Amino acid sequence: MNPKNPSITTLLSSVLLIFLPTLISSQTCQKACGKLPIKYPFGTGPGCGDPRFQPYITCNQQQQQLTFSTHTGCYPITSIDYNTQVIYISDPTISTCSCTQPSKGFGLNWDAPFSFHDDTVFALLDCSPTSSIYRGGNGKNSSFPMCDSQGGSICSLLYSCEAISRLSLPISTCCVYTPVDLGPSFEMDLEKLQCTSYSALYGYNGQESNPQGWNYGIAVKYKFNFDNDYPGLCASCEKSNGVLWDKTISKYVTQLEKK
Repeated sequence: MNPKNPSITTLLSSVLLIFLPTLISSQTCQKACGKLPIKYPFGTGPGCGDPRFQPYITCNQQQQQLTFSTHTGCYPITSIDYNTQVIYISDPTISTCSCTQPSKGFGLNWDAPFSFHDDTVFALLDCSPTSSIYRGGNGKNSSFPMCDSQGGSICSLLYSCEAISRLSLPISTCCVYTPVDLGPSFEMDLEKLQCTSYSALYGYNGQESNPQGWNYGIAVKYKFNFDNDYPGLCASCEKSNGVLWDKTISKYVTQLEKK
């Protein structure tokens, strides 16, 4: 090869070798969105994280708010437990001890890599006596109602809250609705269920008899893949702070130079 007439391949590889570290360090992927750390499989923009999660987990750059999106709306993410793979979501239409308001419900996209965590409990409020939840949702002949028979204490405590008690609703219009009852569609359509609002919690915060201290919100599980295996390459890359990725690209450029 004539050094005065370098090949296009050699020229391109030289340019990549010079500018690649700068490009890697200046890409738009961020390690946090607001106060929440961002780790695999999530990302803060296109090309960051697992593409399967990009339509559902997004970062509002202006508000620095991480958001969870489904067909029922967009919801702020309050925290993520990466060890247990659980996302905690806040729905502004949830009724609590502080505020009671109408809601259309909440649902997960059936084809998305999410499911309700077992700790999540839904309490449907102001439900009609003719609602399908009292028949199991499978027709008038169903003998298995969707309401949890053990949920009476939750309803009683919720109805003791000033915001809910002001509605003067009979306790019989409250139905504790566990995630498994939502079925494979993960859908809680309050209009269809003939209920006007709902409350959701994922923990009692050590205050089982004090609804003002409960953890209100929705806990959602996520999966990396079918076997739920964390990709080894991603784990090594995170532990090395991206050094492994830099070395992989540099190795590729070196091989390119030799061609």
